[in-house]
Amino acid sequence: MDLFLAIKPTLLIVDDTPANLTLLAGLLQPTYTVKAATRGDKALQIVSEHAPNLILLDIEMPDLSGYEVCRRLKADPKTQAIPVIFLTSKTDAQSEELGLATGAVDYITRPISPAILLSRVKAHLADAASAASLRIANQYLEVAVAARTNELTNLQEMTVLALASLAETRDTETGNHLRRTQHYIRALGEQLRKNPRFADYLDADMIRLLFKCAPLHDIGKVGIPDRILLKNGSYMPQEFEIMKTHPTLGRDAIVRAQELSGQRMAFFETAKEIVYSHHEKWDGSGYPQGLAGEAIPISARLMALADVYDALISHRIYKSGMDHQRAVQIISEGRGTHFDPDVVDAFLALGPQFEAISKRFADSEKDIAQKTEYLAYVL
Repeated sequence: MDLFLAIKPTLLIVDDTPANLTLLAGLLQPTYTVKAATRGDKALQIVSEHAPNLILLDIEMPDLSGYEVCRRLKADPKTQAIPVIFLTSKTDAQSEELGLATGAVDYITRPISPAILLSRVKAHLADAASAASLRIANQYLEVAVAARTNELTNLQEMTVLALASLAETRDTETGNHLRRTQHYIRALGEQLRKNPRFADYLDADMIRLLFKCAPLHDIGKVGIPDRILLKNGSYMPQEFEIMKTHPTLGRDAIVRAQELSGQRMAFFETAKEIVYSHHEKWDGSGYPQGLAGEAIPISARLMALADVYDALISHRIYKSGMDHQRAVQIISEGRGTHFDPDVVDAFLALGPQFEAISKRFADSEKDIAQKTEYLAYVL
């Protein structure tokens, strides 16, 4: 059986004339569940308690006009989808235009033809049911798409972390270094959003992207020989030149991944900036390109400070981590030489937050011992 016939829709008739209510109820009750109201305010109360499927509404009423009742219904997200049909003795074109302009789906003038009224009520109920089904389907699709997007985003982030962690296994750093630098760069981004120099670049989407790309910053170290990467001591000049190739190696790997994807995505572009330029310095003395000042991508400027701070405070097999205050002092001394001055100022404003992040994701003694044991085995 047709669902429309199996379930009686509810109609609300609003008219201040009892005779009109009686006539309409007698006409509609064989097919529909009928409710009635003689005033506009009463009609709104009924709708708020249990919304009908359709409303038949008179225009000329003593308290609230039909126009005003319709306007209020259409202004409320909870009731705006209920179809309203005006039933009225006002036959002029201006009244009809106003009625339709307030949001009514139809305008029927008296005297009423029972056949026409029943036909239009049925048609508008069918239209409303179709619209409701479409809304439900769209809502379901939005939820499904959001869930799938979230799943893919999580998968992408986990893949990035897995690849970056693979690089970390060949380094003297522990895996928590990746997490700390992610949170440092996000904190810097949020702070620098308030600065006019960075406001256009550092919107919410970009800050999320920086957080996602940060773990890849040293991915190029995979290509550095163990005898150099894991050296327990200062590099010889030739060794340092080899070490300085890791940003280029990492950049090239991301370029290859981008070419394989066939897409120019913001993720790849930002990751390339961070990987290739986070060892550049504000005064131009960094590597691999010797960029200076504004020529250094903003993403790389933030990563540079986050990476150096973490290197200073972190334990390595060849050194102990320094305390937060000493690290702050060293970074402050690099203001305008190593680092963008405004990025340093943001860092100084975030001192307690950086220290809290370092403690939240601190390397455990077990992490350090395992890394030391592994590197001893490799070497």
